[in-house]
Amino acid sequence: MQRLYEAMYRLLDQMPVEFHRYLYDQIKWDNRMLGIVGPRGVGKTTLMLQHLRESHATDEALYVSADNMYFTDHSLFDVAEDLVRNGGRYFYIDEVHKYPEWSRELKAMYDSLPGLHVYFTGSSVLDIEKGQADLSRRAPKYVLQGLSFREYLAIVYGLQGPCLSLDQILAGGRLLPEVEHPLPLFKDYLRRGYYPFGTDLDFETELEQVIVRTLESDIPQFAEMTAATGRKLLKLMSIVSTLAPFKPNMTKLASQIQASRNSMEDYLLYMEKAGMIAQLRTGASGLGALGKVEKIYLDNPNIMYVLGGENLDIGNVRETFFFNQMRVKHLVTASGQSDFEIQGATFEVGGKSKTQDQLKDVERGYVVKDDIEYGHGNVVPLWAFGLTY
Repeated sequence: MQRLYEAMYRLLDQMPVEFHRYLYDQIKWDNRMLGIVGPRGVGKTTLMLQHLRESHATDEALYVSADNMYFTDHSLFDVAEDLVRNGGRYFYIDEVHKYPEWSRELKAMYDSLPGLHVYFTGSSVLDIEKGQADLSRRAPKYVLQGLSFREYLAIVYGLQGPCLSLDQILAGGRLLPEVEHPLPLFKDYLRRGYYPFGTDLDFETELEQVIVRTLESDIPQFAEMTAATGRKLLKLMSIVSTLAPFKPNMTKLASQIQASRNSMEDYLLYMEKAGMIAQLRTGASGLGALGKVEKIYLDNPNIMYVLGGENLDIGNVRETFFFNQMRVKHLVTASGQSDFEIQGATFEVGGKSKTQDQLKDVERGYVVKDDIEYGHGNVVPLWAFGLTY
């Protein structure tokens, strides 16, 4: 146990607390158990350690990473019991998906240790409803996405502007008063701003490793797939990166990676959950209904630049950014007249020379333009849609 505490103190000593991610204040930390899930590398560990450092005395709390060698011959439940016996009340478990029987032991903690609060992080592929023990009623799940443009400005440049609603953005005006010229910063963000490790010198290599590990290890592990299937997912990602955005032909994709046609929708859904791709669907009615997939995008512009290099179509980058940022707080669907639809409004995304031709018969239509600093009327700068979270 002493080793676990020493590891926790080392991490807490170097943990920045100047800025909180958008999800921090949305989490109901009073819950007895909760999960924070998200793609690799988006900051789940930092968010959890910030809460530990700011909210609890360290003699009441313990942070562990579930892949610590300590757990080769000790169980998470035994550590939780020992923590409670010594007056502890808060147990933080990082990367819980790397521990066998994770769902069963979390359920045992909830049922047997009523005075203990348990917070855990895991991959976004992690499905707490389908673990060996159903945790859905015990542990609400919060999903953390990568940095917004607003968060990137705050973390890298110390420019902490407020979150803006979609209505505020569409109303125009000076949306980022603390920044005189946002476009150079926005172009940097598109290349390396979505991930908190984007300022690292080896960012491109690190992101490539995130992609490979997600596809070859994470998804197969959680979905109980074979290693061979992991290699097929990597090949599928390579194909998607050359085509996106595109309307999928499931039969053709299956043939290209030598997989069953019936498996393709599952593969793509896992890749979407894991933060590798994003699927734009048509609008659908009914409780929890999912519309038909109209287009497949790469998840974010950083992945596009790492996989595509300098030969990217900037129009695709613009659409990817808009979809990536707006989906966090809004249901974004395909539009029959233009690129996207949100809450009955239609959005056409393009460069500064983009015309209004496709919006002639649209009641609430907006032209989203790159390479402009300010909007007017129904013309809105593209970068502004990165200020919503």
